[in-house]
Amino acid sequence: MRSLYICYFGVREPLVQTQVLPYLRELRRGGVEASLLTFEPGLRDGWGEGEQRRVREELAAEGIRWLRLPYHKRPTLPATVYDIAAGGRLAARLVREHGIEILHARNHVAAAMGLIAKRMGGGRLIFDIRGFMPEEYVDAGVWRAGGLLYRLTKAAERRLLKAADGFVVLTERAREILFAGRDTDDAGRPVEVIPCCVDVSRFRMFESVSRDDVRAELGLEGRRVLVYVGALGGWYLTDEMADLLAAAHGQDASSFSLILTQNPPEEIASRLRARGVADSDFLISKVSPGEVPRYLKAADLAISFIKPCYSKLSSSPTKLAEYLAAGLPVICNAGIGDVDSVVEGDRVGVVVRELSRESYREALRAADALRGEGDMAARCRASAERRFDLEKIGGERYRRLYERVMLRGESDALGYEGRTV
Repeated sequence: MRSLYICYFGVREPLVQTQVLPYLRELRRGGVEASLLTFEPGLRDGWGEGEQRRVREELAAEGIRWLRLPYHKRPTLPATVYDIAAGGRLAARLVREHGIEILHARNHVAAAMGLIAKRMGGGRLIFDIRGFMPEEYVDAGVWRAGGLLYRLTKAAERRLLKAADGFVVLTERAREILFAGRDTDDAGRPVEVIPCCVDVSRFRMFESVSRDDVRAELGLEGRRVLVYVGALGGWYLTDEMADLLAAAHGQDASSFSLILTQNPPEEIASRLRARGVADSDFLISKVSPGEVPRYLKAADLAISFIKPCYSKLSSSPTKLAEYLAAGLPVICNAGIGDVDSVVEGDRVGVVVRELSRESYREALRAADALRGEGDMAARCRASAERRFDLEKIGGERYRRLYERVMLRGESDALGYEGRTV
């Protein structure tokens, strides 16, 4: 089976490194001949051919064929339309020339390219929905509800939902909204729920590493360490997280805040200082994905605060899977995808239902009580393996979806031939 994974991001971006390439490796393990099409910012102004060749050769050694097109940013709508047309044409050519059977499109823009390729060249389209894109832009304040861009995108979404041969959503709540909770839609097309998964074995490697040694290396002996991994601002409630961290420092003077982010440090540092947290009581660091498990080894509690809104019912935070895989209980806010049911159902953390300082203090007390339970770390790791393991959940479900889409296509073809005899 041959597939083309279409992704409207660049291959060097963390999202592709952690949430695209690992799935393609799993598909390769299942015998799928995988190609990846990405859209690269800076392709014509600074990213050298030598570096591109290195990436291409590294992926080829893993059995992944990499293709790329330049990403165009402005003006927004014409640039995106241009990229959709270019991506669709290239994908259609690949279908015809290389016998691509599955067009696997990550999110709406890529799915539009996949639809063009399907119409021009054939193949079966998997709409990997990822999130409620039109609603995300409205909830973020970028688009106006009912505005032109929103209406155009909703119309495109309806067409994509009608044309696709199979679907991926990230959460059970999204499947309930879009597909009434079923594993097929009304037309019998397959639906899979595949949350953002992590390579649990990558975290398991650090179980033998001494926690005391890592804490000593970071100067954290005797501290209660609260950790946050990921972006700041936008969907992420940075002010509310700073309030929670300040409450932790006020409640327990041994507290230490460890922030691992690609954002400029001052975005969170200024907020912590304004709330009375001394510079000696926090560390903000930019680390690679490969370094994250080691830093998490030093922590006691993890934080995930995301803006609760309709579009985030479809969201599966990767950081939740990472925290649990590292054996860390989580303090999170309510209303994000399936997070509430995971955290409360598996008893691996505390869900904050009101964003207030008193609620933060209560959550910290409850989280400390959970930490006192002897099996807490093992319980968190078991939850990660059961719900977010890259191989057992992500890889298995993607391979199953591919098989279901292909089998349904063969069945439809036989049915069509039968009717025309």
